[in-house]
Amino acid sequence: MPDAAIPVLWLLGKTGAGKSSLVQALTGLSGAEVGNGFMPCTRTAEVFDYPPEQPLLRFLDTRGLGETGYDPAGDIAVCEGRAHAIIVLARLDDPVQGEVTDALAKVLDRRRMPVILGLTGADLVPDAAARARAAAAIRRQFDAATGSKIDAVEVAMPPGGEPDLGDLRAALADVLPQAALLLAARTARSTEGKAFDRVRRRVLFYAGLAGTSDVAPLIGAVSVPAAQAWMLAELGRHYEQKWTRSMSASFLGALGFGVAARYAALFGLRQVGKLVPLVGQTAVAAASGTVSFATTFALGRAAAYFLHHHRTGEAMAPADLRRVYRDALDGAVRGRSR
Repeated sequence: MPDAAIPVLWLLGKTGAGKSSLVQALTGLSGAEVGNGFMPCTRTAEVFDYPPEQPLLRFLDTRGLGETGYDPAGDIAVCEGRAHAIIVLARLDDPVQGEVTDALAKVLDRRRMPVILGLTGADLVPDAAARARAAAAIRRQFDAATGSKIDAVEVAMPPGGEPDLGDLRAALADVLPQAALLLAARTARSTEGKAFDRVRRRVLFYAGLAGTSDVAPLIGAVSVPAAQAWMLAELGRHYEQKWTRSMSASFLGALGFGVAARYAALFGLRQVGKLVPLVGQTAVAAASGTVSFATTFALGRAAAYFLHHHRTGEAMAPADLRRVYRDALDGAVRGRSR
């Protein structure tokens, strides 16, 4: 995926707030893998690409907040143009968050972007009432600094215990579905589901490619179908199935003419909409990228389901294929694994 197309999550918080631990918990990688994977982009800011071998998501960490002598101005200037969303981490046992709120306010004054406040260290404040008071106090600081109510969630990452990231994943799905879908916890039980897990990241790669290219006027009319064609060809090779004319017709027939017709109509309207001054260059363009990402992921998921059954010779009802497509489309829009 082109470097500029990779979604970026900016992790903002004081040293010790749990940023590296959060990356570890979200990705399932070891502490050593995360620690060694961060690469410097300024003297005090680092990036971590996930997965490292072919990045689909980038974590950006500005270290030094709260440390003596640290001036965040340089990091903010470099990082603000790269991020798509911010996750602020604040420990519940640390009520002094002035450096973080000041930095966040400066960023949002220059460029508005989605913000999630993650409250960590719940295990360090065992009393429920005290924990609620601490959470409310920290929320007030950030709300006052930004002039709006920030979406705040508790993030449990107890040492040696199982992390609880459910609320954070849900909040992330609302602001950056592509990242949430990549990081979603998956529990595939069927043979077909496990087979798809092995190629899922490649489908996400092509979906991200389609979503990014479709933001520019008219370019998406060529690049989105091309990305989808490359994806289908790679899936065919992965499942050791050749897309013959009859097999392609069987897939499209099972998927249903209505799906293809609705997408074609919507795609055409989006390309026209992006040429409309002002509105077309902002809201419609953003919607185009979201739709192309979601529909490409759903197409890949349905194709994988179809190819698996074709390879194994198992019976496949067209209604089941359409259900897989609809579930994948809904999951891609909402940022939840299907």
